[in-house]
Amino acid sequence: MHCFSRYDGQYVTASIVWHELQYDCELLANSKRKTELQSYLQALQNGGLIILPYSKIAAEWYAKQRAILNEQGKMPAYADGEIAAIAAANNLTLVTRNIDDFSEFKNLELDNWFE
Repeated sequence: MHCFSRYDGQYVTASIVWHELQYDCELLANSKRKTELQSYLQALQNGGLIILPYSKIAAEWYAKQRAILNEQGKMPAYADGEIAAIAAANNLTLVTRNIDDFSEFKNLELDNWFE
């Protein structure tokens, strides 16, 4: 079963992810693909997609996680840490195809969207 069906249409995204989607779209040359992607992103926004901010609670969660990982000699990608922090601060499951990028964080519920 595709994991999205388990969440019954209850999706949100992190502001960092929204930034990456917008940024990648802006980098595309003017083309049919770019126009379609812009339309899709606009439809998501118009459809009520909730975009969660990087909050004080998320920043504090990530600071603690980063310190722990730093002591272990591990340095996750900064944006991945912010995404993880937004999910953890909001008591959400982080759904991703990049489980390995987030597996070092403690107290973070993960779900692989390809399983």
